[in-house]
Amino acid sequence: MTEPLVRYDVERAVATLTLDSPANRNALSTRLVAQLDEALGRAEADPGVRALVLTHTGSVFCAGADLTEATGADPTSGPRNLVRLMRALVELRKPVLARIDGHVRAGGLGLVGSCDLAVAGPKASFAFTEVRLGLAPAVISLPLLPRLDPRAAATWYLTGATFDADEAARIGLITAAAPDGTEAVAEVYLENLRKASPQGLAETKSLVTADVLRAFERDGETMIAQSSRLFGSPEAQEGMRAFLERRPPAWAQE
Repeated sequence: MTEPLVRYDVERAVATLTLDSPANRNALSTRLVAQLDEALGRAEADPGVRALVLTHTGSVFCAGADLTEATGADPTSGPRNLVRLMRALVELRKPVLARIDGHVRAGGLGLVGSCDLAVAGPKASFAFTEVRLGLAPAVISLPLLPRLDPRAAATWYLTGATFDADEAARIGLITAAAPDGTEAVAEVYLENLRKASPQGLAETKSLVTADVLRAFERDGETMIAQSSRLFGSPEAQEGMRAFLERRPPAWAQE
């Protein structure tokens, strides 16, 4: 039997969804995306679940797209699948808290931006690495740009540089940095969510996600088209292959 890539546990009205594919740094493979989507549906349907936690095993929360798939026969299917998954997180009628104790790259930031709350510990780091691969953070902008400080978005999108949890909190990417670890900080949020009514949570979530959902409605197809075009382009294929082969891409300047 194939080991699951997303583990599902429920305790005290909280469903914990754990990304458990450390061999490829919890990359957004077709299997992982499908299993995560299934787990979201399972939590949505369970009346005993009040809130969700999205977390991970290993030192990486999510590395973004699975580049072994993105350089394969159909490099363009991933963007639409990711948009569907991010929208499912946003539209879920139960709050989702991301608990991050490792690195987050590229498409992984789209997952973080789609969650309602996010806590990151001292081992967390973040980077929009698309620009270094010949890509752009197109589809992940749907949940992110409505939340991020515009100047910060320009800085980190364009440079592809790495930043820490304090900066992520400052620019609106996460809710709180947790220098002493995420467990206690996350539990404070979860205890408050346990006290809230299911109807109250669902209706309030619809208020605070309204701008994000409007971005999906307005720009979703455009962003999917841009991302698909870029993933299939010769320049991006070179960038992704160079990354997998651990060499500089053809355009790199020292």
